[in-house]
Amino acid sequence: MGIFTGRGRYHHSTPTPGMREAHAREMSIERASAEFINNAAHGYVIPGCLRAAAQMEMADRLADGPVHVEYLAERIGADERMLPRMLRLLAAMAGIVKEVEPGVFVLMELGSALRTDSPMSVRDAVLAVTTHPVYSAGGDLIHPLLTGRPAIDHIFHQPFFEYLGSHPVEGEEFHTGMGAYSLAASRQFAMECPLPQTGVLVDVGGGQGALLNEVLSRHRGLHGVLFDRPRVVQNHRLRFDDSRWTVVGGDFFDADSIPKADRFVLQFVLHNWGDDECVTILQNCRRALAKGGSVLVHEMLVPPGNDPHPAKVMDVIMMSLLEGACERTEEEFRELMDKAGFRAVRVVPPRTGALSIIEATI
Repeated sequence: MGIFTGRGRYHHSTPTPGMREAHAREMSIERASAEFINNAAHGYVIPGCLRAAAQMEMADRLADGPVHVEYLAERIGADERMLPRMLRLLAAMAGIVKEVEPGVFVLMELGSALRTDSPMSVRDAVLAVTTHPVYSAGGDLIHPLLTGRPAIDHIFHQPFFEYLGSHPVEGEEFHTGMGAYSLAASRQFAMECPLPQTGVLVDVGGGQGALLNEVLSRHRGLHGVLFDRPRVVQNHRLRFDDSRWTVVGGDFFDADSIPKADRFVLQFVLHNWGDDECVTILQNCRRALAKGGSVLVHEMLVPPGNDPHPAKVMDVIMMSLLEGACERTEEEFRELMDKAGFRAVRVVPPRTGALSIIEATI
């Protein structure tokens, strides 16, 4: 062992016990780092396992009690040699299932939301976030990092939603899954947002009406308006008497097509767009807003610091999929509202889940 003298040469000496201990600590740190990074790099296989389990509705098959893997493989049409290998990984790394005796698996509590009949089922949502274009874009982050452009455009030579439109099977899988994901968020919004019992509320970019259904079920005096592109709202799933709601087809970038309202709600809308587009959407809503009304944005806020948070994961996903798309901090939302002409902004933090309510008034 030698000591660097600073003059381009090492001075050789006999290592002391302290030097040996320091070297051992350094090597221990390096080994721990290597192990952590290697394990993290192999983690991509877990979403693949969850996707396969969701595709085969495996949780439904295991929900009634322990099942032998040979019987399970026969029921779902899987190879009986391959299936236990995947189940073993889900048991070891995710706790989704448990091997209660050799070759016999049972669904655990952490896996219950993969069931199709679970009240909080995420089965369709898992399929959406692991569909081919989303999963592929997440593996090509070098492209947005070097170019500022979404990975999806580089891989498939089409913007994300154009790709889904030209690939109807994957498009249906994605939109169905996002509908399931939106349903849980909509229930949270309806329970946690302090809405009045009267007036007109417009769900901007509201899809097929998941959020509006939840709001109308809890606020009997409100009139709801579902506003989205015409081809989207024509397939609405509003379940109440039509005296309580209206469907309007239009474009939120066209101020003239946005209906007048006392309140607007935008859930999972602004994170799809860059700052300039978001300001335009908010300005168009402000122009159609009744006196004393408000705009309610239901999205994740990126918290300060480096603690884990779902918004930080979603932010990188959005970076890989859509031009300008991102999750934002509270301060960034306040800046958007200010540019759009709103003067009062308050944030209602979530009691459950990860979505905050950002309320803006003129």
